[in-house]
Parts: sequence; structure tokens; C-alpha cells
Amino acid sequence: MLDRIADKWTVLVVGALATETKRFGQLRRELDGVSQKMLTQTLRGLERDGIVYRKVYATVPPKVEYSLTTLGLTLVNLVETVRYWSEGNIEKVLMAQKRYDA
Repeated sequence: MLDRIADKWTVLVVGALATETKRFGQLRRELDGVSQKMLTQTLRGLERDGIVYRKVYATVPPKVEYSLTTLGLTLVNLVETVRYWSEGNIEKVLMAQKRYDA
């Protein structure tokens, strides 16, 4: 489970679904840099783990929506805290990396 919830794309998907249900295309546009394959793999893994719910509508073309399950909602505060820490400390981390590499 730690591998799943510590994954970059998991953190971003949970954050994106924290407040509303979204379609695949919406998620792909919001998550800058994610490939279709990686987003699909991440969503499938989160669905398998009971974190994301996938709803398929019988329309042509098929409409699919993703939302967080009750279990998934328990991750929102955790991943938001990690994201805020990362954003707030990125400059310090980059400086430390630069010093180390020199």
C-alpha cells in the first residue's frame, strides 16, 4: 500500500478527485505530464485497491466517470499535506541537491 499511496500520480489523482467526480479526459488535462497509459494504470490500481470508484454509463460513446470511494476520501488530507510540503520546500530541496552534486 505504501508504494501505491506514495506514488506521484496517485497523489495527484486523489487530489484531483478530492472535490468532484471527473471523466478521464478531465483528469488527463489537469494532470500535466501524465501519459494516457500511466493515468489508466494508476486509475486501475486505485480502483482495485478500493480507493477510486469507476462508473460506466451505457451510452455511445461510453461515458466513464471516476470518483473517490469512502476509503479514498480518507487519503485526501494526507496527500494534500504531502503536496503542500513539497510545494513549500521545493526550492530548499533543489538547493540541497545542487550543493550535494557540486
